Amino acid sequence: MKKEGIPAFLTTDFTNVSYLTGFAGDDSYLLLTTQSETLVSDFRYKEQIAGECPGLQAYVRPVEESMENAVGKLLRELSQGVKPKRLGVEADSMTLAQKDRFAKTLDDWEFVPTSGWVENLRVVKDKWEIEEIRRAVQVATKAFEVTKASLRGDQTEIEVRNFLDHQMKLFGADDVGFSSIVAVGPWAALCHAIPGTRRVCEGELLLIDWGVKLNGYVSDNTRTLITTAKPSTKLRKIYDIVLKAQTEAIKAIAPGKKCADIDAIARGIITDAGYGKYFGHGLGHSFGRHVHENPRFNTVSDHILRPGTVMTVEPGIYLPGWGGIRIEDDVLVTKNAHEVLSEKLPKQFEEMIVSL
Repeated sequence: MKKEGIPAFLTTDFTNVSYLTGFAGDDSYLLLTTQSETLVSDFRYKEQIAGECPGLQAYVRPVEESMENAVGKLLRELSQGVKPKRLGVEADSMTLAQKDRFAKTLDDWEFVPTSGWVENLRVVKDKWEIEEIRRAVQVATKAFEVTKASLRGDQTEIEVRNFLDHQMKLFGADDVGFSSIVAVGPWAALCHAIPGTRRVCEGELLLIDWGVKLNGYVSDNTRTLITTAKPSTKLRKIYDIVLKAQTEAIKAIAPGKKCADIDAIARGIITDAGYGKYFGHGLGHSFGRHVHENPRFNTVSDHILRPGTVMTVEPGIYLPGWGGIRIEDDVLVTKNAHEVLSEKLPKQFEEMIVSL
């Protein structure tokens, strides 16, 4: 704020508000000045704020007062004599309609669009955040193991998805991290396939992409199960290519490495094997409070990895009409190299074969 000459900043992204304050609710904004921080909320969250954010200044607006008027009143009170009257706003969160409403109560203030101020802080996780993600991965691992052991050929994708989601919650998840993907055979060629009524026995593979939400943080993993006792040579070949691409990319993860260079390792292996055009997405992404956060492993990212960043590594090959294979792990960048947080999830080809 000081560097940009912005004496006040309004956080309207609920995830960023939660990250900065510890408040787990929504419908609340955080108003920062160079001298103060105030959580602006309403009656529904009065007690919750007191419990979750002891010591934080909070303004609980009365029912007849709009959020725009509340922020405007507070800003004028907290910024008396402040010049220039420039308010930083989150351009990735605030809509044009919101800006127009705020402008009516703050007609003498300049609105300065900002991007990534809080998100850039979220890139590097502290010890507590890493432990929450680690716990989420552990819950996700247990839920997958039970689901894998319980698979039947007559189960539909939807039934497998529902069973997996239930197991995550039984093992302690607050919720699923995102809508779980379960795809049989040819439908696994759809990177974000929507589970349907297709049965497990209808294909020779089953792709499962799932994650846990726990204490505000998520996990994200993918495994491709082999659902035939006699897998084809083609299936084994493609699986081994994807696994090699992932293994070599993970080996290279360390502080100081450029994201595009990590992507290039996996992409090169898949391309050299003749399947480059069937790997059409980035190698992975960071995650934390959201399942998709920056930075990204892709062909153009010049972001340099730092200790405390958590990334997915998820190469895939997707052949229309045949199926798709994706293997995804969660990897923490450490001080000297990396740690695979999901290392207890099996992924060797033989380990992926299930009896139906």
